[in-house]
Amino acid sequence: MRLLILSDTHLPQRAKRLPDQVWREVDAADVVIHAGDWVDVALLDELESRSARLIGVHGNNDGEQLRRRLPVVHRAELGGLRFAVVHETGAARGREARCDKRFPDTDVLVFGHSHIPWDSVTPRGMRLLNPGSPTDRRRQPHHTYLTAEVVDGRLDEVVLHRVRN
Repeated sequence: MRLLILSDTHLPQRAKRLPDQVWREVDAADVVIHAGDWVDVALLDELESRSARLIGVHGNNDGEQLRRRLPVVHRAELGGLRFAVVHETGAARGREARCDKRFPDTDVLVFGHSHIPWDSVTPRGMRLLNPGSPTDRRRQPHHTYLTAEVVDGRLDEVVLHRVRN
């Protein structure tokens, strides 16, 4: 199962649209995960119509329309792994311990908010992933997103991609 993991797209404030490179990944993915801060409901509509399956949450910059349609936390079983998606996890310091307590029945936690790519494992063994942003790099050197595969009940081939177009 191929996953595309996005967050913090901030359309149309930070970009008019998702880069073509990201749309190609949408077309190739079995599941698209978006960890919030969409800003424009039109992107949600477009991703829903174009994705094989879309999992998303709202973020702190998302208005009432998005908040009505998207939860704060989304949980899903994908290929035998228990995923949770949330926009914000708090400060980097102590993140692993906090997330272990907050998400005890989770194998993979996807989050956003910081625009800083993150890939770590908690003391309990939960994988924490933040894809950065494909449209608003802030102080990061590149716009980014993640892809991954779920194979035989394990997360495999987690790759941070730099947006090139």
